[in-house]
Amino acid sequence: MKEANALEVTAVRAIETSDRARALWSDADRAWASRAAAEVVGEGASVDDFVARRAKLALERIGTRQPTLTRAVEALRWRQWVGAAAVVVAFLAGLAFNRIGSGERINLLAPPVLALLAWNVVVYVLLLVAPLLRAGAARKVAGGFLRRLVARVAGGAVRVPRDRTGPAGEAVATFAADWTRFAAPLYAARTARILHFAAAAFAVGVVAGLYLRGVAVEYRATWESTFLDPATVHALLSFALWPGMALTGIPIPSIEAIAAIRSGGQPASENAAQWLHLLAATVAAVVIVPRVVLGVLAWAVEHRRASRVKLPLNEPYFNRVVRGFKGGPVRLKVVPYSYQVPPDSLGGLQTVVARTFGGSAAMVCASPVNYGEEDALPKAALPDGSGPAIALFNLAATPEHEAHGAFIDAMRNAAAGHPVIALVDEAAFRARATGDGKRLEERRVAWRALFADRDVSPVFVDLAAPDLPAVEKQFDALLGARR
Repeated sequence: MKEANALEVTAVRAIETSDRARALWSDADRAWASRAAAEVVGEGASVDDFVARRAKLALERIGTRQPTLTRAVEALRWRQWVGAAAVVVAFLAGLAFNRIGSGERINLLAPPVLALLAWNVVVYVLLLVAPLLRAGAARKVAGGFLRRLVARVAGGAVRVPRDRTGPAGEAVATFAADWTRFAAPLYAARTARILHFAAAAFAVGVVAGLYLRGVAVEYRATWESTFLDPATVHALLSFALWPGMALTGIPIPSIEAIAAIRSGGQPASENAAQWLHLLAATVAAVVIVPRVVLGVLAWAVEHRRASRVKLPLNEPYFNRVVRGFKGGPVRLKVVPYSYQVPPDSLGGLQTVVARTFGGSAAMVCASPVNYGEEDALPKAALPDGSGPAIALFNLAATPEHEAHGAFIDAMRNAAAGHPVIALVDEAAFRARATGDGKRLEERRVAWRALFADRDVSPVFVDLAAPDLPAVEKQFDALLGARR
């Protein structure tokens, strides 16, 4: 999915998953967004197009009610000018870096240009070994702080509302955290591209500054050392500046010439033109060209990732969003076991299904399977293979492996690969044991033990008065674990 679309989809996902109480975005709003998006994109559109259009429509409506949320989206959009600004600033910094020695004198053993070369060589080595290190320590050393800084400036600082526990604050905080995670590969390539081009621009600025100042000022080359003799200095400079020698054909002066410019009692030096040419050519070979190549490669990776941001489209949230668009309304079959479902619980069950599987979900409640009929389910009780099935139990009943366990086994065998959800209604038990939380939990433990032997995670809900946010969270965890 393209970056801009993925950002908006992530924002709407954060709103719809964090706002379980529907304080910001109601079920009717969600259904409207899905219908409107389906009408706009048409039947033949891809899931990505549908989800992206739905997010755009949702944000347009949400923005009229909660500007904080849309401001957060705009704050996290990538600012294209950051890359160009970083390159310009780096060039100007390099231009101001042209004072490479003390005044007009260049100490050949300690010019800042050599530090520039050494730093870039270290970066290249770290880039090479980083993939080999499990913890990525080298990658963190090589510009980790700068990468985070660039990403923060470019992405903007999202101002989370002070009340982070409120619906808007929680949605913005969730959005910022999710986008940071989803876009991490893209931002890694993007900041790498900026840093490589900025490093090249800095080096260009250094070289340009040297030559511009050299027009009006005569640089004089010299050296001094407590421990090194001319032969050793000659060897060191030959090694450090060999790329410049290869490019320009200018040789390193002889050992005698090196000795002649050693700073002693009387300052000895020579015109530094040939040394500047060697330094500039070496900077071009070691810094400018490699950094430009790395920047182009990072740009190619960034371009590919920006058009293919990966979102967890197989998670329960997205499955719920696209169900009606991909294959029409979800059809669920509910089969109670030894339980005549009261009208209040049946109404609550319909509400739970609509909340969990979407407002267009179609639910069929079969006649209860009587105690003892679990080994030969009536045809009307068999899952029809068109969607998930719900095996409905009464928490007030005593769970039995030979009865309730055998029933869930039979349901799963007939489900044709579709999930079978064990739903336990707490309404009758709560009515009898009002306020007795200990007995309620003991009964839940007994039912969990029954299902644990069959690798089934039950959903507990008081269907007479369902806690919809809690139920939705249970279903999301259950359906997500099945994938």
